[in-house]
Amino acid sequence: MSPRTSTFAPDAAPARARTDGRPRGERFAHDDPRYSAPRARTRAGMLDLAALVVMLGVVVVGFEPVWGSQGYLAPALGGLVLGLLVAWIGAAWRWSTLSVAAATVVVYFVAGGALALGGSTVAGVVPTAETARGLLRGAVFSWKSFVTTAPPLSSFPDLALVPFVLLLVTSVVAGTIAWRAKRPVWALVPVLVGLVGAILLGTIVPARPVVQGTVLGVVALLWSAWRTTERRLRDRESTTETSEDALRRLTMHRARTGAIVLAVAAAAAVVLGPVVAPDHGRVVLREDVVPPPDLHEYVTPLASFRHYVKDQKDDALLTVSGLPAGARVRLATLDAYDGVVYSATSDDKSSGSFVRVGRKIATDATGTPVTLGVQVKGYSGPWIPDLGSLTGVTFGGDRAKGLEDGTYYDAVTGTAITTGLLRDGDTYTVRAVEQAQPKEADLKGVPIADVELPKPTNVPASVQAKAEQFVGGATDPLTQLQRLRDALLKSGTYSSGIGDQPPSRPGHSADRIDTLLASETMVGDDEQFAVAYALMAQSLGIPARVVMGVYPDAAAGWKPGTAFTATGKDVHAWVEVPFQGKGWVAFDSVPDENNKVQPQPRSQQVPKPPVLQDPEPPSEPDQADTAKAKDDKKKDDKQDGTPFDWGHAAAVGAAVVIPLAIVLLPFVLLLGYKSRRRLRRRRTGAPADQISGGWHEIVDAAVDLGHPVENGATRQETGGALEASYPAAGTLTLARHADASVFGSGDPSDADVEAYWGGIEAAVAQMRAAVPWRKRVAARLSLRSVRRSRTTPSTKAVADDPLTPTPDPRPRRRWSRPSGDAR
Repeated sequence: MSPRTSTFAPDAAPARARTDGRPRGERFAHDDPRYSAPRARTRAGMLDLAALVVMLGVVVVGFEPVWGSQGYLAPALGGLVLGLLVAWIGAAWRWSTLSVAAATVVVYFVAGGALALGGSTVAGVVPTAETARGLLRGAVFSWKSFVTTAPPLSSFPDLALVPFVLLLVTSVVAGTIAWRAKRPVWALVPVLVGLVGAILLGTIVPARPVVQGTVLGVVALLWSAWRTTERRLRDRESTTETSEDALRRLTMHRARTGAIVLAVAAAAAVVLGPVVAPDHGRVVLREDVVPPPDLHEYVTPLASFRHYVKDQKDDALLTVSGLPAGARVRLATLDAYDGVVYSATSDDKSSGSFVRVGRKIATDATGTPVTLGVQVKGYSGPWIPDLGSLTGVTFGGDRAKGLEDGTYYDAVTGTAITTGLLRDGDTYTVRAVEQAQPKEADLKGVPIADVELPKPTNVPASVQAKAEQFVGGATDPLTQLQRLRDALLKSGTYSSGIGDQPPSRPGHSADRIDTLLASETMVGDDEQFAVAYALMAQSLGIPARVVMGVYPDAAAGWKPGTAFTATGKDVHAWVEVPFQGKGWVAFDSVPDENNKVQPQPRSQQVPKPPVLQDPEPPSEPDQADTAKAKDDKKKDDKQDGTPFDWGHAAAVGAAVVIPLAIVLLPFVLLLGYKSRRRLRRRRTGAPADQISGGWHEIVDAAVDLGHPVENGATRQETGGALEASYPAAGTLTLARHADASVFGSGDPSDADVEAYWGGIEAAVAQMRAAVPWRKRVAARLSLRSVRRSRTTPSTKAVADDPLTPTPDPRPRRRWSRPSGDAR
């Protein structure tokens, strides 16, 4: 910096008249926000509170459809009240940002147990170690569980942690901005973020969109208009004169503000319209997030069919009470065939998807309500025997919680599983809606429903050839299904290889089905005939799936209203086909055991093409080996170039990023504001103003580090005080250079400005290096300098105010601050 001398000594400078008639150095306590009562304690602050409660209440209502009851209100409203309380206390007592954040964390751990994890607390209030662990895990994993659990979520009270956290964080941020920010209307941003979060975490069925939109829009508009007008009136009261230029600037300012509001509204309509409009598909995370269970870990139950009918023929598997006449208990619905097994799938190739469910399950199915009581005996595995369309599952016994926490349900196939694995002694109650099975005569003229199923792969050529042979020239789907079934019933014989039955190899791989259809005598049991029937139907373009379950033998003497004890010989497999308005209709294709079949003419036999070979499965399949084979197949699929599911990745990422963004948003905004303030000081105004801005920067750094700066002190007094605490920073020299530049004759050069700011950066670095790292982090996130900046507006801030007369630029440069002001 070039040496320059000051024309006027700083302490001898005359006080220039203010626009309000007071000497420039004179200040009144009631004009300084540091000495006036915080807004949060005033009547106006209470009006802000009322507006925030109404707007955040709109966010609370958004969770109603996904919860299915009023149980979410306590944690959601609790988070709202506690969040606003933290924000109010922080504003009333002028807490730092870190203090407010720390208070929010404390409230989360103290109140989170009572409001969201009451089952782990003492007397529903006092948190325990288990509560703390649940809150720690819930802050990370509850979001994932929330969007992968089927509504209603009232059966999972622990998931109430999500609305509690969302409302707590949103309320703290919105309240802090409304009561403390220079532009309080920015408080609408966290409110809107919370509303969008509730929508994304909810269901495709909206809560009360018209009421929510109307209430939020009206209150937000009135409140923001009031706060904006209030600020303008306050600015006008501090000015005693206006001019045509000031009025013109006010008019232009209002026009710009109106244009901005209209632009924001238009952008919001374009961006948020597709998300919230009920007439269009609402974008919600649970529709795209794939649920956690991987069914490849479990062997298909059809592979165990021979084990049940042969090794457990007379063993009691289940005792079912409440079974209606003609109903069948479903073990699993199998819709995907890969040439090795028929399985229930949980990937993107399946017809449905598994989601976590609880004691209540939402369904649109119509029919007769049914309640089954099931006692597990010799059966074991993940597949939950059920029927119809489930409306709820309730487990009993000592293992009830573990089984319930691991229950998943595919509403499309009706298959339910539990990762807790059912075993002897378990009991549960199934509530469902059962649709009566129509008679075949009632299906005439009824079209097949348009249902998308996974396309079978590695199917032997004999399936297509035999299907065309059996149906002849029939084109009606029902007639085709009947001819396929009749051909199997007449041309096959039942055998599970028991006793004097004909030899029958188990399994349903492509080789086994090809052997069945191409042999002179078709010999097999439910496993082979059901799979062959389904594959032939699909080869003709008819959607069909295989179902495995149990039902009583009509000849066994079971009567409706009595308990049905299912044994191994009651296990069956059948085929289901969807008809419009009738649902999935069952078709049996297993021939009679006593059916004596004559060998088929050689001319009708179909040559056996090369097909996949698989070893004969053991009587009790090894689930680990099957899982390994499936994993190997999945790896091969990936190596074959299966495209990456970007939509799923984006949905999962959003489930993590949105809550994280809500938490980090205040800190990002604060750091962005400080960066913009620093850049404005360095690049805006005359060179002397830029040097003065550099001194403001070093004072702000000291304030954020917790160093007291005396109000009304000169730059050199402040620099001397700072140098006593930070000797290596050279703040006193920087203060003298700033005085020489501001009060001296002539203008500093650009090189002088750059050199001075280089000294500022070095001094700030030395000051930060002199304190522990925790204090450095706290200084970065401190609001002290922000509040101090509001009490002494910058040159640009005054110039931008449409009601403030434009001062003479030269005196403003030389007298950028009140006489003796350190900043």
